[in-house]
Amino acid sequence: MKFPNEWTQKEYLQNKIKLEAQGVKIVLIDTILSPIEGARTVVYNPHEMKKYPRGSVFVFYCDSGKSTLHRIAEYREKFPEYHCISLKGGRGYWRKNMSIFDD
Repeated sequence: MKFPNEWTQKEYLQNKIKLEAQGVKIVLIDTILSPIEGARTVVYNPHEMKKYPRGSVFVFYCDSGKSTLHRIAEYREKFPEYHCISLKGGRGYWRKNMSIFDD
């Protein structure tokens, strides 16, 4: 799968189900020390993040999604063995009650 620079919340939720069923770990990375209510997040810590299996997908978020999108090349350089994506709209557009259902 080719990974884009950013995912919407819906794409994140859909891909999390799909990829984790294939054994790929998807991790929502908090870059602003402000967890998203209703979501399992991990605080940005490069040392700890490198403990995840190679090929894991790191989805970075900030308040608006602009800072993490701007830094996506930096994250990809820092984590070359992982897939790095920015969460479009960041924490501000997260809908805690959004659910994904099978068709």
